[in-house]
Amino acid sequence: MEPIPEPKAANAGIMVPVPLGELFTLAAECERAGKLEQADSLLGHMLQANPNQPDTLHLAGIVAFRRGRHEEALAKMEKAIEFGVDTALYLRNICEVYRTLGRLDEALTTATQAVRLSPNDPLCLHNLAIIQYERLEIDDSIATAERALLMNPQLPGAHFELAEALLLQGKWERGWDEYEWRFQIASAAPLMPKTDKPQWDGTAFADDTLLLIADQGFGDVIQFSRYIPWVAERCPNIAVACAAEVAPLLEQIHPGLRIFQKWDDVPPYRAFAALSGLPRLHGTRVDNVPASVPYLFAKPDKVAVWRDRLDRLTPRGFKRVGIVWAGRPTHNNDRRRSSTLAAYAPLFNLPRVALVSLQKGPSTDQTGKYFGRAPLINVGTEIQDYDDTMAIMDCLDVIVTVDTSVGHLAAAMGRPAWVMLATAPDWRWLLERSDTPWYPTMRLFRQTVARQWSDVLDRVAAGLRERFAEEAPPALAAPTRARRTRAAVT
Repeated sequence: MEPIPEPKAANAGIMVPVPLGELFTLAAECERAGKLEQADSLLGHMLQANPNQPDTLHLAGIVAFRRGRHEEALAKMEKAIEFGVDTALYLRNICEVYRTLGRLDEALTTATQAVRLSPNDPLCLHNLAIIQYERLEIDDSIATAERALLMNPQLPGAHFELAEALLLQGKWERGWDEYEWRFQIASAAPLMPKTDKPQWDGTAFADDTLLLIADQGFGDVIQFSRYIPWVAERCPNIAVACAAEVAPLLEQIHPGLRIFQKWDDVPPYRAFAALSGLPRLHGTRVDNVPASVPYLFAKPDKVAVWRDRLDRLTPRGFKRVGIVWAGRPTHNNDRRRSSTLAAYAPLFNLPRVALVSLQKGPSTDQTGKYFGRAPLINVGTEIQDYDDTMAIMDCLDVIVTVDTSVGHLAAAMGRPAWVMLATAPDWRWLLERSDTPWYPTMRLFRQTVARQWSDVLDRVAAGLRERFAEEAPPALAAPTRARRTRAAVT
């Protein structure tokens, strides 16, 4: 969202110690600097003095949105339009609030109006392209992003939106190039500290160190770590900067890796590369994804411990289905990708099935309201790391999850991973397919109605019934009772 100019003349009948224009300038500076609490406080005072001033309302809506108060943000921004005018800036910003709240028709309407009012503003087109992607109007999204780039070829957000749309359609040759713009987006976390070393171009060298950076989320790290052996063939001396949580996984991929969690500990290196940039250097296309699965394995000693524990907790002869219904709430796409435990109700009454909760974080509290027929074994709170998660999943028959790192982990182990996707999925899952070239053992279940999981879970439940019926041993034929025949009387 973009800041707005100083407000028009304030209500002259309201007396405040500091002119409202000066307060607005200070609040806008706080918002741009990320000092949202201070901006919130200043704008609150201004709205007490003049509750209908449009620019103040609009900026207060932006601050509320950035602090996660989306409904409040929408109310203030709609009120700003009511008491002001339909400026392209107001509409360009409010369409993102509508999109976040899942009100895609209103998002499209306001974004289209913004473009009509300001046809030469590439940011209006950028926002429209994002909404078209979420509505699965992918050709339109590509065309809109390209229009924005004709006006400003250096607009990172438009390049990134174009990348996601191209990759989703399977047009990976151009898509990977556009994907490189992701690090130039203003709100993106920097890949690494500033360096004078070049980004690796794929050229082999054996006399120096190549630094790989495990960027993006844990799921991305699991997915793209498959390229490390390919890199090692070209540059055998590899150092990897990564979070501590995924270090044990990367050690499995290539035992000779030098792994670091602190930038100060990273050794001198000739060049660097992000893990998420390796598919481009590899020349990955839909038909040549390196998928030597499994490439991650549970530790046998941990498997033995967890198998014994689950055997004691699971009724004899029951199948075990692992479930995860929510990702990290701080994820920028969490509203679309996460579900609730209650939405899994179609699984609650599956016969001879025990549900094993792998859920972590605040959403684990939902297990306290579970009253299904199927036993629910809640081990999520006992999971300390990915080694525990892998050991547990090695003891399960199927893993059912929303789009989180658990799905990547299960599939990288070669386990049956059933992943539920939003209507507009992340680019890596392509369109319409129930399978994926990234993981041979993964099965995809897609929403047909935005943000509604009921039909998805119905299909998952039906799939589990079918799978377990096929796995059931054939029933023994019932013994036949010999018939006594009466001798014929002659």
